[in-house]
Amino acid sequence: MEEKDLDFDNRIPLEELKSAVDSIKEELRKVIVGQDQFVELLIVALLADGHVLIEGVPGIAKTITAKLFAKVLETDFSRIQFTPDLMPSDVLGTSILNTKQSEFEFKKGPIFSNIILIDEINRAPAKTQAALFETMEERQATIDGTTYIFEAPFMVLATQNPIEQEGTYALPEAQLDRFIFKIKVDYPSLEDEIKIIDTHHKRQGKLPQTLIKPVLNANKLADFKSKTQAILVEEKIIKYIAEIVSKTRNHPHLYLGGSPRASIAILNTSKAFAAINGRDFVIPEDVKKALVPVLNHRIILTPEREMEGMTTEQVVDMIVQSIEVPR
Repeated sequence: MEEKDLDFDNRIPLEELKSAVDSIKEELRKVIVGQDQFVELLIVALLADGHVLIEGVPGIAKTITAKLFAKVLETDFSRIQFTPDLMPSDVLGTSILNTKQSEFEFKKGPIFSNIILIDEINRAPAKTQAALFETMEERQATIDGTTYIFEAPFMVLATQNPIEQEGTYALPEAQLDRFIFKIKVDYPSLEDEIKIIDTHHKRQGKLPQTLIKPVLNANKLADFKSKTQAILVEEKIIKYIAEIVSKTRNHPHLYLGGSPRASIAILNTSKAFAAINGRDFVIPEDVKKALVPVLNHRIILTPEREMEGMTTEQVVDMIVQSIEVPR
């Protein structure tokens, strides 16, 4: 049964949420060409209160999409370029001696914002990566014995180049697990490439940011997040999610399976997929949409399968095919 055939009355009013999501997509389409799925996944992660890892080769609009995504939300935005010499204090901030008052004063770093774009996260040393991941998990930072709570929303969008590229450090599994999604961005199709060049030509030097208008503010976003949390999930859907993740842990093609955090991420993002489609209950198709971006950085292929060129997406597909879909 297709989604458009479903006929139901919502317990939760979702019309405004769906309309806002459509407006965000429309705004970003003014500049971003052919990345509808990428944009939808960013919106879903935002509603599910998660952080996103974006992987792809340089020059395919990873950074500009993240930047413009922050622009459609009426919130603070900061960008941190990760480099091999970046120190934790460059991210978190540092205490500076105030000579007038003869005491140390804390100067907040760029992590104290709402939407934070970390460019090339896998170029920084492990110490700096660890400092960032602590803030992502705790949504706070403790510096010189004082704890600073981050204002909501707090979302990290991190871009990384494929690890085959020179000068990159692979992120450890425990740190990858902090991201709700890993979105792989590919080269555009020929048709999209033509549109990209044409759009750039027609802008005639205007900055992309000037074409995008804010759609959502922090208060409205908080309201939409609480509505998303209240989406109905039946027992059979919860069992379906658990069966899929459990199968990743004893699959012959996998060296490492998904954690319980992966199951919760699938649950939360399935609710968000339902909400942006104007539904107040989760269906199996919502779960299926969430599986690859939630699992592709959490499961690891056995060396033999990796050498054969198998992908994590293929294994996820195999697992889905082997489990009966709840009706």
